[in-house]
Amino acid sequence: MKHIDISELFKNPSAYYGKEVTVCGWVRTSADVKPMVFIQVNDGTTSLKNLQLTIQRDSYTNEEFLEKIKPAMPVGVALKATGTIIESERNGIELEVADIEVLGGCPTDYPLQKKGTSVEFLRTIPHLRTRTNLFKAVFSVRARLAYAIHQYFTDHGYKYLHAPIITNSDCEGAGEMFRITTQPWNAQFKTEEEYNAKDYFTCKAGLSVSCQLEGEMAAVGGLGRIYTFGPTFRAEHSETKKHVSEFWHVEPEACFVDINEIIDMAEDFIKYVIRDAMDNCAEELAFFNKFTERGLIEKLKNVVESDFVRVDYTKAIEILEKNNAKFEFPVKWGDDLQSEHERYLTEVIYKSPVFVVNFPKDLKSFYMKQNPDNKTVAATDLLVPGIGEIIGCSERETDYDKLVEAMKIRNMALEDYESYLDLRKYGTAQHSGFGLGFDRLVMYVTGVDNIRDVLQFPRTYKHIY
Repeated sequence: MKHIDISELFKNPSAYYGKEVTVCGWVRTSADVKPMVFIQVNDGTTSLKNLQLTIQRDSYTNEEFLEKIKPAMPVGVALKATGTIIESERNGIELEVADIEVLGGCPTDYPLQKKGTSVEFLRTIPHLRTRTNLFKAVFSVRARLAYAIHQYFTDHGYKYLHAPIITNSDCEGAGEMFRITTQPWNAQFKTEEEYNAKDYFTCKAGLSVSCQLEGEMAAVGGLGRIYTFGPTFRAEHSETKKHVSEFWHVEPEACFVDINEIIDMAEDFIKYVIRDAMDNCAEELAFFNKFTERGLIEKLKNVVESDFVRVDYTKAIEILEKNNAKFEFPVKWGDDLQSEHERYLTEVIYKSPVFVVNFPKDLKSFYMKQNPDNKTVAATDLLVPGIGEIIGCSERETDYDKLVEAMKIRNMALEDYESYLDLRKYGTAQHSGFGLGFDRLVMYVTGVDNIRDVLQFPRTYKHIY
């Protein structure tokens, strides 16, 4: 149906004063205050601004009011209204209604009435929670961040690669893949080989835990610089606020780039997308600053204006060991960093995002370049205040023999990685890349503290929302 977006009316209100327009939307609130009826509507083109419709009650007989206006007032109703735009001191603009039509009625048991509602309850109605201010703002910022990511890589000469979601290799080697099969639940076979031979792909297949290997093969295979941006899946038995089973992953890969250069790029990238959100989602961030995280805007401003700290893993451990009494999990060299350690470094010691560099090789994946000390790898995690790790980054191992050795130590099936290993024989080149958990970035920028609330339909251990 022909109508104008509410966002267009707010962009240039004076251009519409005195003009007749038609709008559509869902009722957010309404009030019958004789001699006027006020209805606030939102069509999804704005996060927080609703258009107020004003209706002269005495323009209708009692029968007409009950038949035409009253059904358009319940919260949740979808309607179409035609009228004249007028200037409003309180709302900027209003629509004086000449005609109104209910497009979709809404019963009184609609769960989003005008009252406080917990995010826990809203998770039970993911199909409706995007009508609330919180989730409209979250998904507006999420969309803008995704746009900025594509813009950044396009402007820097990266090609957008659509990597496969179905794979027969576990990129991380952690055994957390979701299995794909067409076999019936009660399939009976004597061996795994026989089972696989009868399956759809005639081999063991699963959902991708990362697009990195395919990204590496595309970059070193001749494209030079690529990035992937899509869903990945991990069957991790975790129920924390930071973990979901299906999440969105940004993974660039660049040839002729070492660990220090990829760190420079990761820092520039993070600052770019956050700055873009601050420039284009100011209204939403002001909302989050008030309702989800006090000081959010100042935190983001500090990120884009400061130089990120770089600290060697060994030095970071020394700092943490001196403060082990403060931690639930004391730490020593060779241990992975827990959330409390990451936050201590970023929020107490450095008060800044921190790159922790040169991790013990036993903590990291097989594909990371081994350092000359034979104990560590050229890998870094970017830690940010409030979240912890947001980017994992490394230079990739180009030495064929070292790569094979690392894979054998992890009992990986080399035949599943033949194409990947081939690139170390045919014109290999120094290359590096990183992985960004996009949903955690959305959490960081919005101040929302649970990853389930930055995805419309989160999938978590034991639960599909």
